[in-house]
Amino acid sequence: MSAIWAEGLTKHFDEVRAVDGIDLDIAPGTIFGFLGQNGSGKTTTIRMLTTLLRPTAGRARVDGLDILADARAVRRQIGVALQEAGLDDVQTGRELLTLQARLFGLGGSAGRQRVQELFGIVDLEDAADRAIGTYSGGMKRRLDLAAALVHRPGILFLDEPTTGLDPVSREGIWRYVTRLSEEDGITVFLTTQYLEEADRLAHDLAIIDEGRIIARGSPAEMKARIGTDVVTVQILGPDALDRAAEVAAAVEAVERVQIADGAAVVYVPDGARAVARIVLALDEAGIEVGDVAISRPSLDDVFLEATGHHLQVEEPQPAEGGAA
Repeated sequence: MSAIWAEGLTKHFDEVRAVDGIDLDIAPGTIFGFLGQNGSGKTTTIRMLTTLLRPTAGRARVDGLDILADARAVRRQIGVALQEAGLDDVQTGRELLTLQARLFGLGGSAGRQRVQELFGIVDLEDAADRAIGTYSGGMKRRLDLAAALVHRPGILFLDEPTTGLDPVSREGIWRYVTRLSEEDGITVFLTTQYLEEADRLAHDLAIIDEGRIIARGSPAEMKARIGTDVVTVQILGPDALDRAAEVAAAVEAVERVQIADGAAVVYVPDGARAVARIVLALDEAGIEVGDVAISRPSLDDVFLEATGHHLQVEEPQPAEGGAA
C-alpha cells in the first residue's frame, strides 16, 4: 500500500489553477521531495493532503485513508509542520509539547516521558523550560518538528522546514529528517525551494511548476537523464543571446543549447573537449563572451531542462540565531 497516493488532485482559486491535476504514489519510509519555486503549488498540495484544504477535483489517500471521507482519521495518522507555525512566545517549550501530548491523549507519566524523549531527539533538552520567545529561528523549527512527532505519526508533512534559516540550522534540520526516515521508518513529504536540500534528502523527487508535476524520479535518476556535461558561457550583451545559441548549437558534438540568465547553457558529452570549440565559434561570429564554466549535471540543470528557467529562490531574512 502506498503511504501517499493521489490521482488528478486539483485546486482552483477562482480563475487560478494552483494545483492542476497531479498524480502521486509515494512508498512507505520514503523521503519524498516536492521541489518548486514559490507559487508553484507546493503548499496548496500539502494543505490538501493534510485535510486543511478541500480539493476542487481529484482523489487522494494518506496511509490508506481518503482525505475527504476519512479526514479525521487522516489527521490522527500524520504529523504536520507548516511554514506558518504559530508558536506562543510566552509558553515554554515543555508547556507546548505537554499540551500537544494531551491533545493526543498522552497524559501523566506517559506524556512526560514522550515530551522528554522528543527534546532529546531535537537536541533541545537545555532549552525545554525557557520561553519560546527566547529561542533562535532554528530552535523554533526544531520545536515545531518535535510537536509534529508527539503522537508517533507514520507520515510527516514538512512545508519548507528550512526556509529562512542559516546554513548551520539548515544542516541540523536535515540531520533530524534523515534520522526519522532511517531509524524510525517515517514517510516524509517535504516541500522545498532549495536544490541542495532536495538533492541531499530526497529518495524520490517531483518537480512542480505552475501547478503541474513536470519531472519525477530520484535526484540521481533525474541528473542521469541529462547525462552530459554542461558548459555555461556568459554572453556579454543581451541582444546576442539568440545568435549565440544558434552558433553554439552548430558546434560539433553539441546536443542542445538553452538560454538562461544571460548565458548560453550548452550540453555536450565531454565539456573539457568541447569548451574551446564553443568559445572559438562564438568569437568567430563576433559574439563577446564572459565567464565560462564546465560542470556535471545538477538539479539546477534538471529544473532548467524541465521548465526552461532556473529555480528562483525567494529568501526571507535569516532567522535569528545559528544554533541548529
